[in-house]
Amino acid sequence: MPQTKPADPRPVVAVCGATGLVGRTMIHILHERAFPFRELRVMASARSAGTTLAVDGRTYPVIEATPEAFEGVDVALFSAGGSVSRALAPEAARRGCTVVDNSSAWRMEPGVPLVVAGVNDGDAATHEGIVANPNCSTMQLMPLFMALRDAVGLERVIVDTYQAVAGTGEKAVDELEAQVRAHAAGAPKEARVYPHPIGFNALPEIDVFLDNGYTREEWKVVTESRKILHMPDLRVSCTAVRVPVFVGHSEAVHVETREPLTPEGARALFAATPGVVVVDEPHEHRYPLATSAEGTDDVYVGRIRADASMADGRGLAFWVVADNLRKGAATNAVQIAELLVARGWLAAASRRAAAVGA
Repeated sequence: MPQTKPADPRPVVAVCGATGLVGRTMIHILHERAFPFRELRVMASARSAGTTLAVDGRTYPVIEATPEAFEGVDVALFSAGGSVSRALAPEAARRGCTVVDNSSAWRMEPGVPLVVAGVNDGDAATHEGIVANPNCSTMQLMPLFMALRDAVGLERVIVDTYQAVAGTGEKAVDELEAQVRAHAAGAPKEARVYPHPIGFNALPEIDVFLDNGYTREEWKVVTESRKILHMPDLRVSCTAVRVPVFVGHSEAVHVETREPLTPEGARALFAATPGVVVVDEPHEHRYPLATSAEGTDDVYVGRIRADASMADGRGLAFWVVADNLRKGAATNAVQIAELLVARGWLAAASRRAAAVGA
């Protein structure tokens, strides 16, 4: 009798919002990490459908992101904005696809796990078709905060972010480049993406202002940190600033711990945390830099010191940097997808297991 060829167990993967900065980075990282897919579908809006997308020398046909396009897809990485995620993620999930969403649409929804790979992996097991990727500013803090929570407890966090323009998208990158050229030429700097020129400036306004005086970006750090750490009452405050850096978010952090921890102890704790690199030799001018973090997947921490405003040894100050396009968005999404595949937590895998059991 002829032998039946076994079905290919590798998942079908889709990237929705593939033509944007993060979407293209997702495709690059899927290949870079040798993600085990048997098919990759590249999706975007109707405006881009029918075109081709080139990433790292590979060319992909772009198809329109519609509910029907997710038929047969096992896992979809979304980076197409909140409105698209709200409309399409449930449709994809209804078709048996597990969505890893990079927008803010689902992060604080009850029943949707908010996951940083290597920090709270177990939360992903509870998904009902959608797993949320945190905000990039929140993301790079979580390995450090979880390590502190587990070792000495966390009482209070104050974060000031210095965020690169790549977090806004390609138009913001282009605008900064244009303003640098204009400055060199002695010409006026035109602002279209931001309310003021970002070139040689710092804008303490990211996203819209809320009634409580915080911006939505700042409030994401507050609420997402509490959810990921399972600390709903954690005291958190944030000020988010856009700076004229192309890629790489930097953060000045002050924490109050429940038990004392010396800077030396913190360095050892962070150095033992997977995905964290300690760069802390300030007298040699060695500390984390956005330019050094760009293109990498690690979280870099340095300038670790006692908080001089606290006399009981329960205060630390430190500086944190990461590539916001990679670890802050695309890499974490791919790592979540790897986790779902490795542990059999994809919705499609669950259906197949149920069918076998029946």
